[in-house]
Amino acid sequence: MADAMTPVTPTEEIFAGNIVPGSPGGGKPKRASPREVFRDMPILVKLSSIWLILVFGGAIYAKIDVVVFDGALPLQDPNFQTNNFNPDTGEFGTGEPIEGPSAQHWLGTDAIARDTFARIVHGGWVSLIVATVAAGFGVIVGGFLGSLVGYVRGRTETVIMSIIDVILAFPALILLLAMVSIFKVRDLFVISMVIGFLSIPAYTRVSRAISLAISNREFVLAARAIGTKPATILRREIVPNVAPTVLSYAMVAAAFVIVVEGSLSFLGLSVQLPTSTWGNMINQARRDIDINLLQVVAPALALVFTVLSLNQVGDWFQKRAAYRSSAL
Repeated sequence: MADAMTPVTPTEEIFAGNIVPGSPGGGKPKRASPREVFRDMPILVKLSSIWLILVFGGAIYAKIDVVVFDGALPLQDPNFQTNNFNPDTGEFGTGEPIEGPSAQHWLGTDAIARDTFARIVHGGWVSLIVATVAAGFGVIVGGFLGSLVGYVRGRTETVIMSIIDVILAFPALILLLAMVSIFKVRDLFVISMVIGFLSIPAYTRVSRAISLAISNREFVLAARAIGTKPATILRREIVPNVAPTVLSYAMVAAAFVIVVEGSLSFLGLSVQLPTSTWGNMINQARRDIDINLLQVVAPALALVFTVLSLNQVGDWFQKRAAYRSSAL
């Protein structure tokens, strides 16, 4: 049992589960479960969450199918031409180029008779990796730097924010185009790392703004007054209160990252073909748009719905995080 004279900050109480933000008296209610969080979502946010689970779950399923089961799971090979010679049967396939939806091909086939649905599912893996790496860079590096400079201020803030401003001012898309054009960088991991590095400034500025506000709160001032080490205050008070907002912002920022990757893919400057991405699917299908509009619309809708869903879910979690912070 803790000593009654040991000071306990409001943040410690909240993260210990003793106080729920917004509750007048405290008590000890349990934390909200994922089911309760989902129940509190507006209907549009619920639909967006379900869509994201389907897209990213399908992408992971497709990758496991290729890497672990060598294509044995029930999903078409995204690069298999259904009208080409099949060595397993010794015959040519019965598929047709630019075929309409059917029981065998739910979204039809593209110009070289590849299954469109399978290519969309596999294309989700590229978007998932790019968004995850960029968000990881932003949250870990940008979130920490913003929390640090917002708390310590002074010369450290001046130096770090000057560097951040220079990176932020540089046109990100031009840098990406230069790297893939001049240095022939077409690897998914490298492209993801570059986009992740360019994502750091935005996260730093967001986390710095939150850190500046928290640094002036009563529980931080009290911790300083009793002689708590700055590193301890940063670890126990600043970072935990900055993290929810930064994590919420990560979902909104991931939507922009997916659009950037889709733009590079459309220009033919993302991962090497024949790897399927939503952007290169749109680019390849636009030549046959007069014959079969679905081949352009299907990957475009996958991109639009994913970006919209990330924005909806991210905005909702940002509002939720802002409400919890305001109750401290």
